[in-house]
Amino acid sequence: MIRAPRFVFASDSFKGTLSSRKTAVLLEEAARRHFPDCACVAVPMADGGEGTTEAVADACGGEVVSAHVHDPLGRPLVANYAVLPGGRAVVEVAAASGLPLLTDAERDPRLTSSYGTGELIADALVRGCVDITIALGGSATNDGGMGCARALGVRFLDGEGRELGGCGADLGRVGTIDASGLDPRVAAASFHAMCDVDNPLVGPGGASFVFGPQKGASPEIVEELDRGMRSYAHVLEATFGKGFDVPGAGAAGGLGAGCLAFLGATLESGIGSVLGLVGFDATLEGAALCVTGEGRLDSQTAHGKVISGVAATCKRRGVPCVAIVGGVARGTSPADVDGLVAVVPTPDGPMPLEEALGNAEELYAAAAERLFSIVAIGVTEGLRSAVPDTC
Repeated sequence: MIRAPRFVFASDSFKGTLSSRKTAVLLEEAARRHFPDCACVAVPMADGGEGTTEAVADACGGEVVSAHVHDPLGRPLVANYAVLPGGRAVVEVAAASGLPLLTDAERDPRLTSSYGTGELIADALVRGCVDITIALGGSATNDGGMGCARALGVRFLDGEGRELGGCGADLGRVGTIDASGLDPRVAAASFHAMCDVDNPLVGPGGASFVFGPQKGASPEIVEELDRGMRSYAHVLEATFGKGFDVPGAGAAGGLGAGCLAFLGATLESGIGSVLGLVGFDATLEGAALCVTGEGRLDSQTAHGKVISGVAATCKRRGVPCVAIVGGVARGTSPADVDGLVAVVPTPDGPMPLEEALGNAEELYAAAAERLFSIVAIGVTEGLRSAVPDTC
């Protein structure tokens, strides 16, 4: 059997039921029942979406801090971001510029702005952060990053030299961009934008057409926003001497392009960025098994989700990786995710969704127990051959 093994637990949260940290607690309890002397390492995970700030701060020994900013409609708001050791910070766009901050009736991407996100970045710079990662998911905006840039000192002027507010309706009005007032601390910092979409800035696959409707835009408004974004893209190119209509530029209503243009950011995979921030590769050193997971294994799992990123890193380091999931979509298997050895669903058989959600902790604990029973007795050939020192 495995002698004093080292286990790494790196699950995403199960939205609305279990936090990443709670899954690690339940896994450790199960592991120690079978391997009392085992070493257990918990690495909270997220893929760049909701919960990234808390997960990364927890994993890195960082701190979640608050700042007074403005929401997508310019109302006062207190929003959080993470400050990490080594002068690093993680800012979630959703915290200050997110869709959940608005009611359904308030959703109109012509009126919303990413200004609050820029205020969070400014606060991080004031705190001395020099390496800032921006998670682009969940925005309520379609302003091409103008609001964010304005909060950092950039001015957007119309054809008559009047300063614009930087909301979606202003895209087609921008005549010139004055970046002379950009916070000088931006030049001294490095920026990374977590982005798991490859949408360009404009056109049928761009920010306005793909994401505008979910932010409250009618077909007519989508057309208006895309025309404005095309004009804005030309002004960006004229200002900086190069174009920014590249894959990923359309993320967060064009904030991807804004991060490239005004912050000199690199666009990176969400889970890839998180794995780098928490030093996951080094954490796997000497591990006998890694357990990951999230709410559902489906066709999207292999495309930038936590399970895929963790499993790929495990494969590279020669560590077997198993996922505990809330459900498995029909036609999906572990083989669809590179590096994944096996999947353990939390309900051990069909169960109504409401019942599964209501008993999430008990079901997860039972799944963890099943997994470590299998590891302990070596009854599955996959784990028998993959886990070192298993008899």
